[in-house]
Amino acid sequence: MARISGVDIQDEKKIKISLTGVFGIGRTTALKILDTLKIDPEKKTKDLTTEELKRIQQFIEGNIPVEGQLRQQVFRNIKRLKDINAYRGRRHRIGLPVRGQRTRVNARTRKGKSIAVGGLKVKITKK
Repeated sequence: MARISGVDIQDEKKIKISLTGVFGIGRTTALKILDTLKIDPEKKTKDLTTEELKRIQQFIEGNIPVEGQLRQQVFRNIKRLKDINAYRGRRHRIGLPVRGQRTRVNARTRKGKSIAVGGLKVKITKK
């Protein structure tokens, strides 16, 4: 398996798809990288030479924030929103959708499992 930015990428897939296994690289970015380096995007990863893999690795390290660096950047951005008490920061803090989605009937992914209305009451039995 080829290793790029600390991630093993898949050998059996085309390089344009296997590059997307690196956090921070999507299909468009992968195609731009391969176009810049003049590498055929239809080649399978196992068919690339070590020189081509090395060029891809160096280009990514120098020009694109990926993996740990990108994760830290995203974390810092969210922390800044929380610190300045922005609306989006408050939404992050309480675990609700941040980008304007409706929360009356949806948003189960962010809000968690729903609680039944009757499940909150304690039933008292008469003797």
